Formats: sequence, C-alpha cells, structure tokens
Amino acid sequence: MEIQNLLYCSSSLTWQDYAVLAVLLLVLVAVGLYCGREEKSTADFFLGKRKIPWWAACLSFVATEISAVTLISVPAIAYMENWEYAQFFIGSFGARVVIAFLFIPAFYRYNCTSIYEFLGHRFGPETQIAGSILFFITRLLASGVRLLVACLAVSVLIGVPLVPTILLFSIICILYIAWGGIKAVVWTNVVQALTFTIAGAAAIVFLLNRVDGGAGAVFDIAGAAGKLNIFNWGPSPAASGWPVFLKTLFTDPNLLVLATLNGFFGSMAAFGADQETMQRLLTVETRSESQKTMLLTPIGSFLVMAIFLCLGACLYAFYVQHPALPLPPKLDQIFPHFIEQAMPPVLRGLMLAAIVMASIDSPLSSLTSSFVTDIYRPVIYKEGSERHYLLISRICVVVFGVILAGIAYFFSHLEKFLWLAFKIGGVTYGSLLGVFLLGLLTKRRGNLVNVAAMALSALGMLALLILSEKGIFPLGWTWLLLLGTFLTFGAGWIFGGKEK
Repeated sequence: MEIQNLLYCSSSLTWQDYAVLAVLLLVLVAVGLYCGREEKSTADFFLGKRKIPWWAACLSFVATEISAVTLISVPAIAYMENWEYAQFFIGSFGARVVIAFLFIPAFYRYNCTSIYEFLGHRFGPETQIAGSILFFITRLLASGVRLLVACLAVSVLIGVPLVPTILLFSIICILYIAWGGIKAVVWTNVVQALTFTIAGAAAIVFLLNRVDGGAGAVFDIAGAAGKLNIFNWGPSPAASGWPVFLKTLFTDPNLLVLATLNGFFGSMAAFGADQETMQRLLTVETRSESQKTMLLTPIGSFLVMAIFLCLGACLYAFYVQHPALPLPPKLDQIFPHFIEQAMPPVLRGLMLAAIVMASIDSPLSSLTSSFVTDIYRPVIYKEGSERHYLLISRICVVVFGVILAGIAYFFSHLEKFLWLAFKIGGVTYGSLLGVFLLGLLTKRRGNLVNVAAMALSALGMLALLILSEKGIFPLGWTWLLLLGTFLTFGAGWIFGGKEK
C-alpha cells in the first residue's frame, strides 16, 4: 500500500500545539528574513561575505547534519534494531579531524565559493563540472529522502495528505532561501538546532516518567532485548570458520570494522566533498575559525545522536510495558505515532515544531551556489553582472525546490528511509571523495581521466547496489563508498599523470 494512503487520519493536536508550532515558525521566518536582508551580490548570497560567527556556523552545520531523518528514523532504528548506528560516529570523528587540516586549508587557499572550484584549479574545468553534477544527483536524491521523512511525520501528526505537506514545506524553503541566501539559512539553522535538541531532551524526560521504573526499567527491558547493543564484532573466524566470517564481512553493514570505515570515509565525503555542509564552514572569515568550527561539530552531533537513540530505547520499553497500545502500520513512523497518540499538548506541539523545523533546512542554497559557480557563470554565461547572477541564483532556488518536491513524492513508495539516504550517498560519494583525495594527496594532473573514473565508478556502484538489493550479489551497502573511493583514486593515480 502506498504511504500516502495511510495518512488520512484525524489529528489529536490541540490549539496549544498549533500555537507552539506557529510561534516557533514565526520566529524562524522572522530570523531568516531579518538576517538575510540586503543581498546585493553572489558573495552575499552564497558566503554571507564570510562574516558569519564561527559558533553560528557550527550550529548550522549540526542542524544540516541532523535532519528530520535523524529525528524520525534514528529512534525507529533504535526501536526496531539497536544502537549499532552509533558505530558510524567513531569513524566520523576521525574524518572531521582530517577535513579540518586537509580539506579546509585548500578551500581557503583557492578562495572557493563552491568547493568544486578546487577541482577546477587543481585539475581543470571538466573535473569541476563532473564533481558538481555528481553533487546535484547525490544531494537532490538524499535530500528528497529528508524532505519525505519530515512530511510523513507531519502528515501523521496533523492528519493531512502527504502531497499538500510536501508542497507547503517546499514553498517555505523556497521563499526564505530565495530571499536571504546562506545568511538566512545559517541563522535559521541556529534556531532549528536549539529547538530539536531541547525538544528531544524533553521527550526523553516525558517517556521516563511514563515507563514504570524509569531509566532503570528502560535499561533492563531494552538491554535484555539487545536494543542497547552498540558494537557488532561479528562472528569469530576461529569459532564460526572463515567462510562465515568473510560472508558477514561483505554483507553486514553494521559490522564494527566496516561501520567505522564507512563512518570515516562517509563523513569525509558527506562533509568534505559535499557543498551542502561545507558551505557552512566557508561562511566564517578565516581558515582557523573554519577549522575550529569543524573540530567542535562532533560535540553537538554526538549529543543529538545520543538523545534520539535513547528515545528509541525508551519507546521500546514503553510499548513493551503497554502491549495493548496500537502500533503504526509502518514502524518507521513509531516516534511521530507516539507523539500523536501519547504526548500531552504543548510538548506535542514542541516535537511537531522540531520535526517541521528540521525539515525546513533544505539544500537549495548549496545546489544553487554550485550550479551558478561551477556551471552557469564559467560555461553558460560568462559576461553577466552581479545583479544578473543574483537573479539567476534566486530563480535556481525555485527550480531546485520544485525538483526536490517531486523526488520526495517519488520516494514515498519506499521504506527504511535512514538506510536509503546512506545507500544513495554510497553510489556517488565514492567518486567525489576519490577525486578530492587525489587532488589533496597527490600531484597527478589528470582531467578527462578523472571524469571517466568518476562516471565509471558511480555507474559501477549503482550496478552493485541494484544487484545487492535484488539478492543477486550479496554485498553490504557500506562497501559501495569504500569501493567507489578507491576505484576513482586508483584510476586517477595510475592514468592521471599522462594528461597535461
């Protein structure tokens, strides 16, 4: 059954809930309009003239990383499975250190507006354009998942059809981003980060008061069911035999060594080779401030991740103690279902506002900055004025917003949204990360070779993903990013030196 057919239900929201949502949304819009005023050039629109305070950029980065996918899907994964998702953070922490001291200095050295300009300086315009195109594909698809998750949650809570919800969210994003550019995005992100952190903590307190025995009972019940397991060591080669161990290594994405590697390379790709997150780090004035911002992001990210993993364990204990309570048709929606069914007024409105605000953070600014900087200005129309490029940028925000809404609707037929977002990144992120590492770690000068390597690697990973999903070739999706990175880097290393 299509997801949208499940959402025509009445809402139990009260006027207090709507009041909380309305007040916070008005604050968000007011902050976006005020902080994003007086945009006169693309330097304003894309970088905020590099005048954003480092702490605001840090909170904006966290808000971008912690999307509605986190708020909805992480509690669901913790409820249905366990805390093994946290293993990715081990590698992610190391990746942020590498980005701070390897990627950021290069981007500031070349005064990049779009990080793919680095590829243009290092290799040539073809590699720059190819990197930007891969970013468009990755970001549109992955952000379509983000938008869908948020809209589904709001549909469950408010009881309205999915399509109008997608349209409403898209229109809000288009309006304030087209008006204020990256400054509006950063400062609204600050409000969003504070809102969903406070809301998540409040939800834990509420749940602990509704579980007989409180935190101790949660740990006993969830722990006994294996819901608090963090590390997946996999089978021992000595005990189970090498065939079983190797099969697990290649098919289980939650195996510790594989999850850590994927967290490391995945975060390097998602944060260092993706304009969506890196754009926030380029809005501060100096390289050292940008590095400080990146090194502080793990604190906020870990805090939010821990809150929503704990929420999943609390939900599991609550429903074990109350087996007569109904569950949602799809357990992916267990948290918004609980919010709608069990939370009191005001707190329910706060959680609804947190989900809505987490979804409003959209990639429209980064998509536009990459298109205008990497493709439109250098290739399509080279002689335009700043006024012209600013107008084109605002038009692009609208166009990308419409495309994003269509992608979100398409994904409404699929499940397991958290892993879907990662699988999408696994197809193309390896190509992006591989070519960035080639430029940062070697002196190879390949250009067209890089384009071919990136394209073939992405197509190869797409084929492997399809074969894996159909069960024809069992392979854990976390291998896609690793294989794609090494294939792109290896091809560029071997053949890149032959081009001038």
